[in-house]
Amino acid sequence: MDRPDRSAFALFRPADTRWMDNDAYGHLNNVVYYGLFDTSVNAHLIEAGVLDQMGSEVFGVVAETGCRYFGSVGFPDRLEVGLAVERLGRSSATYRLGVFRQGDDLVAAAGRFVHVYVDRQTRRPAEVPAAVRALLEPLVRA
Repeated sequence: MDRPDRSAFALFRPADTRWMDNDAYGHLNNVVYYGLFDTSVNAHLIEAGVLDQMGSEVFGVVAETGCRYFGSVGFPDRLEVGLAVERLGRSSATYRLGVFRQGDDLVAAAGRFVHVYVDRQTRRPAEVPAAVRALLEPLVRA
């Protein structure tokens, strides 16, 4: 995998590091990146009004995540998380995510995050809701 730059992403969300995010080696602990991915995707959905975490009849559950590290970041860095959609299927969305130090052109970490949409009651796969699909389609990048 090549190191992605900003052109691989459709939008960017600010993210601040916290004192407790650093590990004993002085950089962001690897689990923090997954929190940044989860928060960025779901905040985008919530702010757009297509996800009500307590009331949506259909919502995405994480089926797969992954991350590749290219550089180090840590507190007190200001970050930006790039989002794009690699694939928008019938019942799933695969996100491409990138953690950038604010102003950098190349990612410090590149991630993959798959939401499988399920019915709240049955927990069985369901179609991506039309409003979610409409929000995500402009983010699709090959």
